[in-house]
Amino acid sequence: MKKYSSLIISIVALIVAAVALAMNMTCNKTEKTLSVEETLNNNPEIVINALKNYELKQQAERQANAQKLINENIEALNNNPDSPTIGDKEAKVTVVEFFDFSCHYCHALYPNLKKVMDKNPDVKYVFKEMTFVAPVSSYAAKAALAANMQGKYAEVLDALMTNQGALSETKVDELAVKAGVDLEQMKADMNSEKVAQILRETSELAGKIQVNGVPALVINGKMVQTLDEAVIQSEIDAAKAK
Repeated sequence: MKKYSSLIISIVALIVAAVALAMNMTCNKTEKTLSVEETLNNNPEIVINALKNYELKQQAERQANAQKLINENIEALNNNPDSPTIGDKEAKVTVVEFFDFSCHYCHALYPNLKKVMDKNPDVKYVFKEMTFVAPVSSYAAKAALAANMQGKYAEVLDALMTNQGALSETKVDELAVKAGVDLEQMKADMNSEKVAQILRETSELAGKIQVNGVPALVINGKMVQTLDEAVIQSEIDAAKAK
């Protein structure tokens, strides 16, 4: 409905602009005032250019609003002590990833992100687990957060993200044990209020900054939508240079 209303407003604005233009345009010889229809027929680029400019303005406003929301929540993004991190905790540059263990695109991103992590150990990487893609997403996220309590987050993250095939609860347990996790302790921590709170806070934060899909990267406060290693590296380099 909001998009429809915006379109109506834009069309009305175009008509008003066209009327104003028509009132000021005359034929050189006859001084005949051109009608709106004649003006638009003779100059269709008026509508095209106006629509392009309107869309560019709307896009700029959306980006500005998104950036404002990120700025307002930057501390929760970068420095929540409960969020799992890899790399330099005191780094100048922070890369935050919202992801889901059941997300195909998140798995596609992971090898490239891992290459970036290996090349940039002086960067802090923060992981925010989402749980909406599949029923097993919640179980996997809880397992990873529980593994973090044992200091095994990086190992479990790698095991789950490089697993071939669909995850299941049994598979998650198996991979966690292979990664060196105490399964009994993991199970206990998975059902703790602490893990539930972390997942709630992550979901709320995603809503606040309008993360509508995964994977979503926030690099030093800038939203970046990509699976490309080169793009991520370029954003990190730019952040380091500031």
